[in-house]
Amino acid sequence: MSQQNLSSFIWSVADLLRGDYKQSEYGRVILPFTVLRRLDCVLEPTKADVLSELEKRTTAGLNPEPFLLKKSGQLFYNTSPLDLKKLMGDQDNIAENTFSYIQGFSPAVRDIFECFDFHAHIDRLARTSLLYLVTEKFANIDLHPNVVSNEQMGHVFEELIRRFAELSNETAGEHFTPREVIRLMVNLLFIEDDDALTKPGVVRSLYDPAAGTGGMLSVAEDHLGGLNPDARLVMYGQELNAESYAICKADMLIKGQDISNIIYGNTLSDDGLSGKHFDYMLSNPPFGVEWKKIKAVIDKEHQEQGFNGRFGPGLPRVSDGSLLFLMHLISKMRPVKDGGSRFGIVLNGSPLFTGNAGSGESEIRRYVLENDLLEAVIGLPTDMFYNTGISTYVWIVSNRKPDHRMGKVQLIDASGMWEKMRKSLGSKRKQLSDDHIAEITRIFGEAKETFIDDVPISRVFANSDFGYQTITVERPLRDDQGNALKETRGKKKGQPKPDTSLRDTEEIPLGEDIDEYFQREVLPHIPDAWIDYDKNKIGYEIPFNRHFYVFKPPRELEEIDTDLKVVTDRIVQMISELEH
Repeated sequence: MSQQNLSSFIWSVADLLRGDYKQSEYGRVILPFTVLRRLDCVLEPTKADVLSELEKRTTAGLNPEPFLLKKSGQLFYNTSPLDLKKLMGDQDNIAENTFSYIQGFSPAVRDIFECFDFHAHIDRLARTSLLYLVTEKFANIDLHPNVVSNEQMGHVFEELIRRFAELSNETAGEHFTPREVIRLMVNLLFIEDDDALTKPGVVRSLYDPAAGTGGMLSVAEDHLGGLNPDARLVMYGQELNAESYAICKADMLIKGQDISNIIYGNTLSDDGLSGKHFDYMLSNPPFGVEWKKIKAVIDKEHQEQGFNGRFGPGLPRVSDGSLLFLMHLISKMRPVKDGGSRFGIVLNGSPLFTGNAGSGESEIRRYVLENDLLEAVIGLPTDMFYNTGISTYVWIVSNRKPDHRMGKVQLIDASGMWEKMRKSLGSKRKQLSDDHIAEITRIFGEAKETFIDDVPISRVFANSDFGYQTITVERPLRDDQGNALKETRGKKKGQPKPDTSLRDTEEIPLGEDIDEYFQREVLPHIPDAWIDYDKNKIGYEIPFNRHFYVFKPPRELEEIDTDLKVVTDRIVQMISELEH
């Protein structure tokens, strides 16, 4: 069965729910039932052996769990004699039997259904006489991995989640990452390590602090498997949304991953993997989302732990927590002496330039650039995400840059690399083709200036090119006779008193001598000015679009006049026709 047909089939369950459930509630039934049927199918071949082993070990007075795991051939099991098809054999007691069936799963799986709040929905479905009908729908579809691969199942989950998000009117920040964007990020993450990753017995760790339904983890695993079938990627993640966490955990479980590495909770306020470091990291955190609710916890860590915690460089404004995720990922980088780390994160445009010199945002950029952590920023096309059409950027960050990238940052403008989708999906109207992904990956890999038809696509800058110094220029306060007033006390006693209404600031490129600039650019115009050196600040910003601006000269006046004459002549003709 194709992914499209499978998704349509599962979506048809919504027809049963219509009327008794609001549209925004459909996912609370369909998603856990999809997971339940998937696990049901996975365990079906070993069901009889597991039940036999349970009786044998229980009779012997032994803890049956390790034996049941071995018999099931999975990292989970179910000790109930029931399955979805058997549940339909006793319609009158289907609710009680469904509870019993779910209770038969191993603890890690029961946690998944608890996060779905599935018991409450079983009760509700039973009260509305829908439980049997919904169970029947799912019992008649085969979701065994031999029929529906892990990758297909991932696509199904993604499509269902997207549809339910649209019905629930999720905010633009709470979006889901399209698979082709994840593939691009994985390519960029692994390209410089392809040789190392093809060696026998390779084991690497991958972490996503905003794991969602596990899409990034899954695509990375598929990619590494393509490079080296013997390589092993140990996946870690944390997710705040209970339903997304449940789906991610179920998906990891089926793929043979240790689901104790998938943590439930708020990554920023309660790091569930504290003290751990990873080889690779990928994330698409919600951007443009305020962090007011957890401000007290974040402020406390920043003030009390400083650079020993996660948020040493500074804190962004409370209206956008994107840069908190960036700093969190930096804190999770494996030390250079242990091999270092690389990560990719999707951010909106704001973290590139928001905040003046000395602000939290600028100080975070300063830390990243002065520590030579930023490899590249790739600008993606607009309308790439399901629930938002804004411009987005992929940052590639590493503490083990190859030699040719040391001290440099590459900017890639891929905003023109897209193809129109046959059918829009929410706000997503554009997609990256395989050729686009390959082209962006190639340009990134070459790490040099690239032009296409004289239009810049890739630019390479020194880290310091993004820095600047802000100086405060003062002018004297004067009395009615025009005499400059002096300070009468304090350490500046005897010096000119500044006129705050005439105060101005100047931004000077980092590395340029402040006094030389002042002598050249300021004093010739305002000879009585001086610099208040106590107010000097260093700032960093990455004005991405400015570096890709291409000047287009205006048309010649004669050409414009000719066009205007054609238009005016046409207007005169139309008026003449109206008069007759």
